[in-house]
Amino acid sequence: MKEKIYTKHKNGMLVLCLTILLLLAGVLLMIAESGALLFLGILIVCLGWIPFLGLKVLKPQEALVLTLFGNYKGTIREAGFYFVNPFCTAVNPASATKLAQSGDTIGSGNALQIPSGNAQNAQAVSKKISLKAMTLNNGRQKINDCLGNPVEIAIAVIWKVSDTAQAVFNVDNYKEYLSLQCDAALRDIVRLYPYDVAPGIDTTGDGNADEGSLRGSAEVVADRIKREIQTKVREAGLEVVEARITYLAYAPEIASVMLQRQQASAIIDARKMIVDGAVGMVSMALEQLNEKQLVDLDEERKAAMVSNLLVVLCGNHDTQPIVNAGSLY
Repeated sequence: MKEKIYTKHKNGMLVLCLTILLLLAGVLLMIAESGALLFLGILIVCLGWIPFLGLKVLKPQEALVLTLFGNYKGTIREAGFYFVNPFCTAVNPASATKLAQSGDTIGSGNALQIPSGNAQNAQAVSKKISLKAMTLNNGRQKINDCLGNPVEIAIAVIWKVSDTAQAVFNVDNYKEYLSLQCDAALRDIVRLYPYDVAPGIDTTGDGNADEGSLRGSAEVVADRIKREIQTKVREAGLEVVEARITYLAYAPEIASVMLQRQQASAIIDARKMIVDGAVGMVSMALEQLNEKQLVDLDEERKAAMVSNLLVVLCGNHDTQPIVNAGSLY
C-alpha cells in the first residue's frame, strides 16, 4: 500500500469559526418563542459539535493516517490546522508501544506495552506518528561468535518512518517489528565474526581468510548490521539511518579465562621483543669489542659474556653486580 498525502485541507481555522457561529445561532434560535425555530435551535446545538471532530492540529515532523469506515483515505504530513471528514479516524497500531529510547521509554526492555491505566490517554496523544529520527537502544544480547565463544553485545539503531501507510497497514505493530528485526539481524551478523582476530576465518564470504573481528572491525560490523536491518524493515515503511555498537564484551562465564589468554599473549609478545633487542645489543657489543680490540676473548669467554648479558637484559629484576678483582682465569 502506497502513501497518499492530504494537501488541500488546511482550513481548520475557518471551519472552527463557522462552527462556533453556528452554535451561537442555535442558542439564539432556542431563545425564540416560535416552536419551529426552537426545534431548529435544539437540532443545531445537538449536532453542531460534530464538525469539531474533523479538526486536526499537526506539529512539524508529525503525521496522521486517516481511514473512513475501514478505507484508507490519506496521510497528513505537513504541519498546520486541518479540517477533514469528521467521521475519519486516525490509525496508529503502535500507539501503546514504547521503545527503549530517549523521550519514549518506560522501562529497560526493547518494546514495552504501557500500563492499562494510562493506555487511553497515551493512545489519544500517540495517534500521531512521529517522523523524527529516533534511537532504539537495543538491549544486551548473549550471542556465540563464529568460534563458539559467547559474547555480550548491544547496538543503538537510529531510525525513522518513511512511509506511514506501509508502517500502519503492512505490519501489525511497526515498533515491535523493528525491535524483533534488530535482534534477528544482530544475531545473523555477529555469528559471522570472531571476537578477536583469528587465523583462517572468512568474515566477508569471498572464500578468503581475513582479519575481520567484532573488536577490531566495529564500523564494518555496524554497517553490515544496518544494511541487514534495512532489508528486513523496508516493507514496513521504516528507514534505518545508522547503527552503532554500544557494548561489546565476553560473556561473564568466560571473561576471566579470555582475560588470562590476552594477558599471556601480551606477555609473550613483550618477551619476544625483549629477547630480540637483547640479542641485537649483545651482537653489537661483541662487534665493537672486536673492532676496537679492547680485549681478546676466546670462544668460552664469549659464551660466558653472552650468557651474562642476556641474563641482565632479559631479567625481570634489577641485577646485582659482582666485581671480580682477580684474574679472568
